[in-house]
Amino acid sequence: MEHHGPPGSTSGDIALSFDVGGTFTDFVAVDMTTGQIASRHKVLTNARYPARGVMRGWRDMAETGLRAESIALTVHSTTLVTNALIERKGARTVLLATKGFRDLLEIAREQMYDIYDLFAPPPEPLIERPLRLEIEERTDWQGMVLAEPTPESIHQAIDAIRAARAEAVAIAFLHAYRNPANERLVAEVIRAALPDVIVSLSSEVAPIAGEYERTSTTAADAFTKPRVRDYVSELERAIGESGVTVPLHLMLSSGEIASAATAMERPIRLLESGPAAGAIAAAFFGDLAGYPDVLSLDMGGTTAKACVIENGAPELAQVLEVARVRRFMKGSGLPIVTPVVDLIEIGAGGGSIARRDELGLLKVGPDSAGADPGPACYGLGGTEPTVSDANLVLGYLNPDYFLGGDIPLRADLAREAVGQLGASLGLTAEDAAWGIYRVVNENMAAAARVHIIERNRDPRSLTTIAFGGAGPAHAAAVARILGSPRVILPPGAGVASAFGALVAPLAFTAGRTLMTRLDSAEWDAIQAMYSELEATATEALARAGAERSAIRFRRWAEMRLEGQYHELAVELPDGPLGPDSISGIRAAFDAAYREHYGRVLEGLPIETLHWRLSAIGPEQGIGVARQALSDAGASVAVTGTRPAWFGEGFIQTTVYDRERLRPGMTFDGPAIVEECEATAVIPPGDRARVDEHEAIVVEIGAAYTEQVTDQ
Repeated sequence: MEHHGPPGSTSGDIALSFDVGGTFTDFVAVDMTTGQIASRHKVLTNARYPARGVMRGWRDMAETGLRAESIALTVHSTTLVTNALIERKGARTVLLATKGFRDLLEIAREQMYDIYDLFAPPPEPLIERPLRLEIEERTDWQGMVLAEPTPESIHQAIDAIRAARAEAVAIAFLHAYRNPANERLVAEVIRAALPDVIVSLSSEVAPIAGEYERTSTTAADAFTKPRVRDYVSELERAIGESGVTVPLHLMLSSGEIASAATAMERPIRLLESGPAAGAIAAAFFGDLAGYPDVLSLDMGGTTAKACVIENGAPELAQVLEVARVRRFMKGSGLPIVTPVVDLIEIGAGGGSIARRDELGLLKVGPDSAGADPGPACYGLGGTEPTVSDANLVLGYLNPDYFLGGDIPLRADLAREAVGQLGASLGLTAEDAAWGIYRVVNENMAAAARVHIIERNRDPRSLTTIAFGGAGPAHAAAVARILGSPRVILPPGAGVASAFGALVAPLAFTAGRTLMTRLDSAEWDAIQAMYSELEATATEALARAGAERSAIRFRRWAEMRLEGQYHELAVELPDGPLGPDSISGIRAAFDAAYREHYGRVLEGLPIETLHWRLSAIGPEQGIGVARQALSDAGASVAVTGTRPAWFGEGFIQTTVYDRERLRPGMTFDGPAIVEECEATAVIPPGDRARVDEHEAIVVEIGAAYTEQVTDQ
């Protein structure tokens, strides 16, 4: 595989990141002194043993000159937790619940996620009923202990845990978020009796109101903890044996970096690790190009993720769903309470499978061929037509330069797979491939449009930042459908998520539930709660290597008008909180309410549910150096031409080498830009330029928009 020059440093100034995705594992090494990407690499993900896939990629990079002693920072993002929950491949876990509440995981919200399907199956609980046990105890909603856990029920639970050979225990008692005393008492006894069993407490994992959500999150944390612990420990050991001496950091779902030890304590925080890194990368490159409001479009081999970024930062959500029965239907999955970058997942990736549905129409996704067996063109056993196969038939991909030639593509197998689908639809292979390309683009645009409008934004006001192995091939077409005026393809777009993990902040977010009206809040209790949160977050950052004196804090609360159901996140002022803060908090809430709903309801009391804090460490010092503009024309980067399909037939299309494009160069579509990890498609009517940070900026042309509309 072609790499892009070994890092020439021996003084420990290289930052290394690796991102394990559903199809590929990406690597990026950045020289921290120059801001240049020193090396990048991509290998197929080892789904069964992901740590082995990581070490294979590391050995590949070491062979090209990346020395272990030059590495000053390592950051990892992963889909391990998500996959463990989807595939139900976690630890044998026991749930301890308050007596009478063992079936909470199945009762859930007592709502049907599909009101038109009376037989829609509910999400299957992670913990089966025989392993859900009851403890006689009770705490009321104000946190008063009404009954301590009885010794008899505790010892019966211990005997059952031992008999079940459980590896983990989730403890979720009623109202434990207000008073964790009963949970802690039971945990202490279990740890003494069964020291090899991992214990997760709801009062530590998700100390918030909402019994079902809190119990579901705690069960997921316990279920995944042994696997995450073993995986991270194996990875740390293997990296250490390779000669790397710096500690491993992990990307959290919130877009923050934490130590491996902190991540292993609460593995549920890793749930959206990889997608969060992509959103951080988009925010970074958008800000670098002077566009703080952007749409992040991350299209990999398995899925695409879209995220709205405003003022240079993605919005955070506090709840997400995983392991959905119907992958893209809200309410059909397991709710997880954890800070997470607010993005939408779309069943559109290079491996998304195309088929003829029951109505005889072309359908693409959401199921994917993944890395094994992969698209038909990989020649690894896959036979179903995928998006990658369609792109190869359309002439967008170079069969001899996919992953720099590491995976030669079989054009004959791609054409056979797509051709068979086309025949079932009465289409030629080219028309079927064009249909696949357009359908998957429409799918992404439709999902992204809803995501954008739900955040009260206009798609036409957002620049699209596209990356991932498949993103640059589809970005211009998706942007045109949305009305987005331009697309930015960052340098190393195919491995941008891995880069995002390097520019993410060293930070840690924690929160508590304390329901109160703003005008009658107990400010002493709130100050004490924030002092406790600051201590917890500071300790987490200190373990990751941050100097305590360099840590800063950001506080916000989730608030609503009394009687409403949905909350808004409102930034809290610096300094002590008290009655004098109410007017400032009220003004901030009114501003957020107006931004979200378009008006403000005057005179109604404000209710606060959750109080949150982020501790933020010093920046990692990663940047991208500004380059001088070149006087040369883009023709110096031309490697040739090849026919590519753009709707009505093949057009002879100029092919550019991304590595030879320099800042200041411009060129018009149709064009194809090749690099090892991704291929960009610039349709007719669009104009591309290379900016001072080596990103390709594609201005979407009106002429081609009208052409597509007329067809």
